[in-house]
Amino acid sequence: MKLNITNETSRLKSVILGTANDIGPKPTLEEAYDPKSMEHIKAGTYPDEVDMVQEIEAVEEILKKYEVKVLRPKIIHEYNQIFTRDIGFVIEDKFICANILPERKLEIDAIQHILDQIDDDKVIELPDNCHIEGGDVMPHRDYIFIGTYRNDDYSNFITARTNPRAVGEIEKLFPNKTIKSFSLRKSNTDAKANALHLDCCFQPVGSKYAILHKNGFLEDSEYQWLVDFFGKENIFEITAEEMYDMNSNIFSISENVVISDAHFTRLNTWLKSLGITVETVKYREIAKQEGLLRCSTLPLIRA
Repeated sequence: MKLNITNETSRLKSVILGTANDIGPKPTLEEAYDPKSMEHIKAGTYPDEVDMVQEIEAVEEILKKYEVKVLRPKIIHEYNQIFTRDIGFVIEDKFICANILPERKLEIDAIQHILDQIDDDKVIELPDNCHIEGGDVMPHRDYIFIGTYRNDDYSNFITARTNPRAVGEIEKLFPNKTIKSFSLRKSNTDAKANALHLDCCFQPVGSKYAILHKNGFLEDSEYQWLVDFFGKENIFEITAEEMYDMNSNIFSISENVVISDAHFTRLNTWLKSLGITVETVKYREIAKQEGLLRCSTLPLIRA
């Protein structure tokens, strides 16, 4: 398999879609590793497997409608494998294995049958001290945007998933790219004050547009850099509530087609006004785990 990913919006050809099958019992508070999951565990509203399976199947139907090759992880008994974006990412023709939370280390084993189709020298494993997850990484033509957390208390946040060491390794791997990193706001306990990954507060869409939320960024200058880069007139600024609902975590099949949550009425109206086809699904149950459409997809090939 020859990989090819240089941006977020070119025509999608092949993707790994997560699975909610055999997800196991609902986690305890101690087992949760994001504040939104904790919130729903406490409230007794944590999602049921049957509902999440149905939501992901709706995404698969849309992907196949657009003739995208959909690959799936092998199912591990009683294991959460929904968010494939976290476990790896593709830049150009290389697959970078993410160093994810130890509790999730089996997830990469479940896609080994896919990695076996890629040349060995194109599958990259980073040093153990380089923490990174795919939700923080966005190739954008000559740039690679990376969400990180630079403060000294990094180790105190289970929600801090990408460290500066990993940013440095990506710079070494792709010297032909301009790496732009962004320090994100983190909270272990308040989902409305936590940007778990870069795609929780930012995502390019279409040919020149972007979805953005200012309070997801710790440094105003880095937020402003994105505003200047895309142009204020090309940015859809989401509210704090819309960030909490994961409005920036839609998924592009092409510059002209996206999959979005039917709940995102204001965003979807804006996208349609740009001439973008919006395929909608209900993803409210999966969203309770602080992840959405981009999180549950791992693109391998775009045209």
